[in-house]
Amino acid sequence: MPRIRYNNIDNVSTDKTLKQFRQWREERKLKRKDYSYVIPNMSPDLDYLHGNRHETSVTWVGHATFFIQYEGLNIVTDPVWAKRMAFTKRLGEPGIPITDIPPLDVILISHSHYDHLHVASIRKLYRADTTIVVPVGLRKKMMAKGFRRVIEMQWWETITIRDVDISFVPTQHWTRRTPFDTNTSHWGGFVLEPHTGSRDETRLLPPNLYFAGDSGYFPGFKDIGRRFNIHIALMPIGAYEPEWFMTSQHVNPEEALQAFLDVEAETMIPMHYGTFKLADDTAQEALERMEAERARLGIQEEQIRVLKYGETFRVGPEERSTEQ
Repeated sequence: MPRIRYNNIDNVSTDKTLKQFRQWREERKLKRKDYSYVIPNMSPDLDYLHGNRHETSVTWVGHATFFIQYEGLNIVTDPVWAKRMAFTKRLGEPGIPITDIPPLDVILISHSHYDHLHVASIRKLYRADTTIVVPVGLRKKMMAKGFRRVIEMQWWETITIRDVDISFVPTQHWTRRTPFDTNTSHWGGFVLEPHTGSRDETRLLPPNLYFAGDSGYFPGFKDIGRRFNIHIALMPIGAYEPEWFMTSQHVNPEEALQAFLDVEAETMIPMHYGTFKLADDTAQEALERMEAERARLGIQEEQIRVLKYGETFRVGPEERSTEQ
């Protein structure tokens, strides 16, 4: 029986030819890059993270891995604590040692690429009552690895875990873990909202949070903005060079800011840069291009929260608009 192969909106292709790979390799030989800038670490506030039950908090571990506290849930996105990715050594230490992560309720997986799904990390984080949420097509693979509480989701589907609505939303990307399973599972991002059926009208609501996963720039960002009232967007800004090669699958910093405007969020936290050398851009280049474009677009400085590894962005409900 033929496997299901998943596609992007409008069937946008991310396929590359062997000739294009060779061209990238030849171009790379001619580049001289300065990798001296390393994203700094700060000591995580473990007392706060282990004791927090009410505030929304977002702590950057590195790359697309965040530890998120939301409506009483402890959540990790795309868990990767690996010291290297294939032949590429990790450029900075994880913001929180994996042994110091508070007990997890939910693990969110945006897609199955190795820099977003590290099985050894998940094994160390997983407990009997942890729920893993994955794109459609990936549940069977995770079950085969021994994980039992696995929910798979289709684009625009919403599930509820305790007091949180989790929606799976489109991205423009692709996936593969072996030469034989290209696009046999889907890819996407997640939106977290307080569950409508459990809202207490006497209290202020937490912010709606959007984790964008991995994506090229596409019209789906505007669709997400129309469907959800997003306050905080965790948005990728790296792994974009050479742009002729990466553009269909990874946003550059300017496109990341446009996507932030498209989803109509209030605050953006950049991610997916500076942790692994996946492409030819550097962390400093990504940050400088993002800052130049922020100024050009007139986005307020405080709307872009650049985190260090281990730094926690704490959001009390009184700090944002409560309009729904």
